[in-house]
Amino acid sequence: MLIDSHCHLDRIDLKPYENDFNNFMLDVKAKQIEHLLCISIDLETYPKMLSLVEDYKNISVTVGVHPNAQEGVNPSIDELINFANSSKVVGIGETGLDYFRSEGNLEWQKQRFRDHIEVAKALSKPIIIHTREAKVDTLKILKEENAEQVGGVIHCFTEDWNFAKAAMDMNFYISFSGIVTFNKTDTIKEVAKKMPANRILIETDSPYLAPIPFRGKPNYPLYVKYVAEQLATIRSVSIDNIAESTTNNFYELFKLNA
Repeated sequence: MLIDSHCHLDRIDLKPYENDFNNFMLDVKAKQIEHLLCISIDLETYPKMLSLVEDYKNISVTVGVHPNAQEGVNPSIDELINFANSSKVVGIGETGLDYFRSEGNLEWQKQRFRDHIEVAKALSKPIIIHTREAKVDTLKILKEENAEQVGGVIHCFTEDWNFAKAAMDMNFYISFSGIVTFNKTDTIKEVAKKMPANRILIETDSPYLAPIPFRGKPNYPLYVKYVAEQLATIRSVSIDNIAESTTNNFYELFKLNA
């Protein structure tokens, strides 16, 4: 059994499932995907996202506003805490820094990041981190805000071993996505090989970043097995080994019962 630790279920294409979310979830069960973590990226769509998944015990959610989201509400700490009151909420984010898509004075992005960390500490929930071309500031803010008190996940990992070590020193797990299956990702593969087994998670980030052999097409949580298979190859272990360790890691981090 596998777990997709980061997906956006309210954004996947349900056409192959007759536009029926329950049909999709039946396929998830058939493909032995044990649990899904549905990640929030803005507060405008959060209520609809929660409504979509709230009847499924094998789906948990987070609350947060993506660092690139500028059109909607820039959340206050109190608003984030209020939205996180649902029992299905197990984490805060995704949050972080993105210097690839956002330009100009990004103090607003840094402050939003700090606010999310404060909420995570207030609620004792892990933080889901998005970082792109901002590794120095990401680590700096995590350290300044004492994020190690709650830890969390560096999702869709694309950095080097030094970054991974620094993040793990602050109580963070490293999550690998379909990117690890791509060509010319030797640095990421090297990190995957060196990682301690008790700090690895796997994800799809669906509907984005489909792994090979589906690259360029819509992504689905079902494809998390391709990430697991690639990690098994890189680490010279069985896929059952990857499944067991990443599943146990997920439940431990998010304080959930299997």
